[in-house]
Amino acid sequence: MTDVSIILPTYNERDNICDLIDAIDRELSATDLSYEVLIVDDSSPDGTAEAVRARYGLIEDRSPDGRVILYVRTTDKGLAKAIRYGLEYAGGRTLVVMDTDFNHDPAMIPQMVDFLRYYELVIGSRFVMRGGMEDHTRYRMSLLYNVFIRSLFHTQIQDNLSGFFAVRRDNLFQLQSKFDRIFYGYGDYFIRLLLVAWRSDWKILEVPVFYILRRHGESKTGFWKIFRDYTAAVIKLRIFGL
Repeated sequence: MTDVSIILPTYNERDNICDLIDAIDRELSATDLSYEVLIVDDSSPDGTAEAVRARYGLIEDRSPDGRVILYVRTTDKGLAKAIRYGLEYAGGRTLVVMDTDFNHDPAMIPQMVDFLRYYELVIGSRFVMRGGMEDHTRYRMSLLYNVFIRSLFHTQIQDNLSGFFAVRRDNLFQLQSKFDRIFYGYGDYFIRLLLVAWRSDWKILEVPVFYILRRHGESKTGFWKIFRDYTAAVIKLRIFGL
């Protein structure tokens, strides 16, 4: 079994995806870990999948060395569904999920994976010491929103919106019966996942990450739409539970 599977959900990331895969390869090839990178693309119209196929010489959507694997989804699209798809098809003992716009630094992956010797879940967090964001306005707004989430659910997780995490495969799939209730919507799936992990008494560690501005392309999430959708999801979770 592969040591680490990195799941990269993509939609219109042609200008970022290959640079990110190369950066992941540089970081992990310097370790003793065996790894695979799974790109789960929701039929991006900008040619994201074609860029990956061309760069890595994919044969039946797998690179000759087996390290880069491409899945193109045509139905049931959406970020949370794409992440679930990647997690279920991954073969690694450890599973890592990250964004594809370089908000999440590939250099953190070996450290996060190593910490899983002592923890069930490791989160890249902007709101612990030495974490942060280049976009100061969004940093402050996200910080306040995390205070709201913590006060509502009485947890101590500092960054419920990160989406950058490493988890032991065996631990994650203990929750498989709840996947339908966790993996839907957009980034709000992460709030639900963390709440289940917290209430299951997982050992959770937050390590500092610093978000830089997007390298290429435009964000696919408008702040106020996300604020509205996440708030609706949080209130629903508070009233009805998971």
